Amino acid sequence: MYRFLLTSRWLGGTVVALVAIAVCLWLGSWQLGRFEDRASTHKDGGSSAKAPGTAAPLASVLHGGADQVGTDTVGREVIVTGSYDPAHQLLVPNRTVDGRNGYYVLTPLRTADGPAAAIVRGWVPGSPDASVQLPAAPSGQVTVAGRLQAPESSGSGGAVAGGLPSGQLGTISPATLVNVLPYRSYDGWVAADAAPSGLTAVPTVQPQGGDGLSLRAFQNLGYTLEWFVFAGFVVFMWFRLVRREAEMLQDRALGLDPALD
Repeated sequence: MYRFLLTSRWLGGTVVALVAIAVCLWLGSWQLGRFEDRASTHKDGGSSAKAPGTAAPLASVLHGGADQVGTDTVGREVIVTGSYDPAHQLLVPNRTVDGRNGYYVLTPLRTADGPAAAIVRGWVPGSPDASVQLPAAPSGQVTVAGRLQAPESSGSGGAVAGGLPSGQLGTISPATLVNVLPYRSYDGWVAADAAPSGLTAVPTVQPQGGDGLSLRAFQNLGYTLEWFVFAGFVVFMWFRLVRREAEMLQDRALGLDPALD
């Protein structure tokens, strides 16, 4: 009854079906791995926010400056070692802390083997028309611990589009820093955990909470289910076609084939 499976037409079709099933299963397994990696990354990020001494080097979080700050890295506790560059220190105006207007104090930290990190050492109160007294940045090599923050945009709260005096920066982003720094910098910025005397630590965006399942992770999980469903559909269609072919051959053997009438 099923000898037709040994014909060249059915052998070819069976090979194609097996290849399709294997590809669907491989893609589904790959998407499942991506889901597990994203969930693990978020859980690690949440753990680092709660456990002391678990900060990761900035270079490992952004992979040497090649990556951008995303939903899985924003708010991460990071450390970065280098030397402050007070010659390119910047004030970021129109920033509110505890209901008072003032400035973020951004001092680039030059690293030995990578891009510079935009370190917001703290916040200082002040109005645009008043002089601001700032504590000097530490000299020599220092290690700064803080929270990694995403780059700002023109729509960010407090961002100033332009028209600022020299030494001020309206928006903290790579697009604005490239115009004022003579060297490359990491994406985003780091809000220092410990502010020196005279400055106040700035509020930061914290890592995502929950069980570590972000929207992107759920998308990977959805793709996983889709590929496994596709594999099941190929199996279902193959068996259905085999059954229909067998029934047609049986009908012909019994003389019930309408084409023979």
